Amino acid sequence: MRYLNLGCGSRYDTEWENIDFTAHSKFVISHNLEDGIPSEDNMFDVVYHSHVLEHFSRDKAQFFIEECYRVLRTGGIIRVVVPDLEDITRNYLWALEKVGTDGSNAKSNHEWMTIELLDQMVRRSQGGEMIRYVLSKEINNREFIAERMGSEITNIMKSLIKNEFHNSLKTDKNTYNFIDKAYLFIKNSKYRKETILKLILGKEYPKLQVGRFCESGEMHQWMYDKISLSNLLSKVGFAEIASRNACDSYVPNWQKFNLDTELDGSVYKPQSLYMEAIKP
Repeated sequence: MRYLNLGCGSRYDTEWENIDFTAHSKFVISHNLEDGIPSEDNMFDVVYHSHVLEHFSRDKAQFFIEECYRVLRTGGIIRVVVPDLEDITRNYLWALEKVGTDGSNAKSNHEWMTIELLDQMVRRSQGGEMIRYVLSKEINNREFIAERMGSEITNIMKSLIKNEFHNSLKTDKNTYNFIDKAYLFIKNSKYRKETILKLILGKEYPKLQVGRFCESGEMHQWMYDKISLSNLLSKVGFAEIASRNACDSYVPNWQKFNLDTELDGSVYKPQSLYMEAIKP
């Protein structure tokens, strides 16, 4: 069988063909998926992508799913994992109702659910409010956040305890003296370009940075629940559409790849919606 993992990041299996916007491994192909999938028609038995679809605008998302359909063989399986809009909104409403009637964590849980619902659609800097929140040393609902977000956020919070992650986010604006800056201006084209842009744009330069970030692919462009995602898959032509969990799949021996689970069996991103379908 031939397997394709799209937008894989650092989670991939060497049995698969793995594609990401930026390749950080020899097992990953670098490609901008907004331009389509770099493959001929009917090449794969399985196409998988996790927390990728929501980074496309609604119209581009349909094109992306059409590309997945194109490269799948007849009978091939698509597995799509996205943040679950239904789960997030239900938990937001639950947290809202608990404020004033439950224990001391109720307000904190409500604040986190508001951030989880909105942050990745409106943030203007890397990590946004999510990172700022988990970097706070006054968090009293770490277990609630870890239960919702899984190992990704747990690892960040562990790093916070060791002060490693917090220190990595610090930048020293006075790192370079005049000679260093002059040398960088001459030798480093990127530094030279940014210095010139700062001089030309002045106070407008931060707006350029925000624009760059908004185009970087980190922000969510759309959200899905089981109805809207099922409708999208059906519209493109997929059949036998089914909701799954992190462990269940049409894909034989799915769990052995540990793409939605960790080696210890825990779920990588528990707040996810998992859906599969077949190309008829």
